[in-house]
Amino acid sequence: MENMTFEELIKINCFSKEASEQKQAAELLEQRYCCEIRCADMDESVRFAHHARGCTIVAAKLSKNVVIFQNVTIGSNMRYNKIKKEWENVGSPIIAENVIIADGAKVLGQITIGKNTVIGAGAIITKDIPENSVAYGINQYKAKDPDYDLVFNPDMISGEEIMRIDAKRVAEFDKMQDHS
Repeated sequence: MENMTFEELIKINCFSKEASEQKQAAELLEQRYCCEIRCADMDESVRFAHHARGCTIVAAKLSKNVVIFQNVTIGSNMRYNKIKKEWENVGSPIIAENVIIADGAKVLGQITIGKNTVIGAGAIITKDIPENSVAYGINQYKAKDPDYDLVFNPDMISGEEIMRIDAKRVAEFDKMQDHS
């Protein structure tokens, strides 16, 4: 397993029936990419941008075509009731089809994120979010504009094109600074 790619390790970690293989793949993912990924049910089409660096993903379900960016946390929001001597709010999120979870977002608790939703960078979500939404801030959301893909599209712009545009913007900025 030492020479395996991120994608190969994910497949073993998430889909292998062999417990020892899963454990070894999980350890390598933690060492190489600082990520932990455990799901009760995960579709094989799920994508992790930037090798899921810094992610802790413990979900009940990751559905078809979910995309997760770096430093995302998905997990439970349980608490221990000392009076009743029992755990409450046990369970992890269900993420529906075509959801994008942007950099640094936190999705916590027994919640459902509806299909075709974008969870914005840095968002903290502890409540259900309806389908076709953009979630942001702390449990805020609005309807998603159907004419735009936010954060991710399978036909992504190249890194070189982004750098070319940024170089042009920097030149324009520097020119404005020289005239002020």
